[in-house]
Amino acid sequence: MLDDTDRRILRHFQAEPELTTAQLAERAGVTPATCWRRLDRLQSAGVIKGIEAVIDWAALGYGVEVSLRLTLDKTQRNAFDAFLAAARDLPDVHAIQTFLGRVDLRMTVRARDMPHYQEIYRRHILQLPHIAEIEALMLVSTVKSDRALPL
Repeated sequence: MLDDTDRRILRHFQAEPELTTAQLAERAGVTPATCWRRLDRLQSAGVIKGIEAVIDWAALGYGVEVSLRLTLDKTQRNAFDAFLAAARDLPDVHAIQTFLGRVDLRMTVRARDMPHYQEIYRRHILQLPHIAEIEALMLVSTVKSDRALPL
């Protein structure tokens, strides 16, 4: 599906998404028109889903990040649907992922500090339906955070 030109464009684009089309074209060795057409095609094909801002949550006063691993009571009919419907509405939950295996879901919660996290946990997380088991993992440091693919 992707040729060498697409890969070059994507490699530079994911490394520096703030580049203008002309700058990206120059780095990829194509004309700006070619670069624009290829980016447009890659977006239309769903290869490029969007451009996002990377927020330093700690700089905004959110110094605690906790990953919760949850196992749901699957004996309850529609447990997943009911849980996800309720969890999506929690503003302090920043990511929800589902898994196959012993753990059903992982949620990322950001809080200002431990008292704030405890409030979120007690008032919101524990009120979610159909939870059978929760394991909390507090983030200590991020060693590597690279979403780029080796193109």
